Amino acid sequence: MLVREETPADFDSIREINRLAFDGDAEGQLIDRLRADGDVVLSLVAQIDGEIVGHILFSKLLSETKGGEIKAAALAPMAVAPEFQERGIGTALIERGHALLRERGYTVVVVLGHPDYYPRFGFTSAKGQALSSPYSELGEAYMALELAPGALEGVSGTITYAHAFSELV
Repeated sequence: MLVREETPADFDSIREINRLAFDGDAEGQLIDRLRADGDVVLSLVAQIDGEIVGHILFSKLLSETKGGEIKAAALAPMAVAPEFQERGIGTALIERGHALLRERGYTVVVVLGHPDYYPRFGFTSAKGQALSSPYSELGEAYMALELAPGALEGVSGTITYAHAFSELV
């Protein structure tokens, strides 16, 4: 399996993987809007034998905390083609994404996702509580991860997702 940054030639495959994984077009439309708005921080695909089988996207988050801005990204969406799920593709995408974000100076990632899945990567709802957002009220599903140890220690503030998230159908 190869995990690499997306290219424009991948866009149709990415849209299709998200449509199949989420049973609809909302995530593909979100991805298109994030790209059009220039809010994509990192977008990766997983490829097996030349076929794109997975995708993950990280977008800009604006943060306002008492200690100043933190360099944070939102993980959303992540999708693996249904016939390739349960093979470690999502794990590979998340781990590669986190490594690249660290290299680029990001210190925090926020996700709204399954509380049984994301904690294995270090995400916790307790860390998410440090950063209020429109999704904070969703409890255990709203989580954050420190890419830099201590990045959220003593931090409280708000984050604002890219505008495309407010347009979700």
